[in-house]
Amino acid sequence: MAKKVVTDLDLNDKKVLVRVDFNVPMKDGKITNDNRIVAALPTIQYILEQNGKAILFSHLGKVKTEEDKADKSLRPVAERLSELLGKEVKFVPVTRGPELEGAISEMKDGDVILFENTRFEDIDGKKESKNDSELGKYWASLGDVFVNDAFGTAHRAHASNVGIASNLDSAAGFLMEKEIKFIGGVVDNPTRPLVAILGGAKVSDKIGVIENLIEKADKITYRWRNGIYILQSTR
Repeated sequence: MAKKVVTDLDLNDKKVLVRVDFNVPMKDGKITNDNRIVAALPTIQYILEQNGKAILFSHLGKVKTEEDKADKSLRPVAERLSELLGKEVKFVPVTRGPELEGAISEMKDGDVILFENTRFEDIDGKKESKNDSELGKYWASLGDVFVNDAFGTAHRAHASNVGIASNLDSAAGFLMEKEIKFIGGVVDNPTRPLVAILGGAKVSDKIGVIENLIEKADKITYRWRNGIYILQSTR
């Protein structure tokens, strides 16, 4: 794997910004499946073992109005993560400002912070989802290095991944590394026939993936709502 990974970074006494994928299913304020939190543990634990300060952030669902904030907070995630790590995870209920900056400045080596849902920034102009350059620079200013371990959102050019990575020394986390290695092997040296199955309502998010696969896959199928569409390969 040519890309830099977390083990390539000097994390000792560093403020490590970590984009995780904590977009977990919730019901009545309770997490119904914590698989995504568990998947992030190896990267977080490695950072702590290297005496780094882990500053975690993620999106959770879609946030379009102030009312959406009520059931889209990451506080329950911080509580569950604390249980899994066996140590306190400080939850900071904001996405920017003095409260967040102060919490980070008070961190000691081995501390963990999770700040609020990055999509709270979407209420005023979709700053997160549209990769607002100032927001990306601001978040980058909070840390010394950046680790992206959110494979599920890596295809999106958001302020919390591309925006930060454009302004800070960056690397992939262990989950991201594993997924890239797996997909790279399958796509670059596949066993034929290779059939790619894609899905999701946001077809626009998948255009780049489809364009890349259409020259490598023998057949591409795309499932959207109640329909299945077959795309012919150029092979």
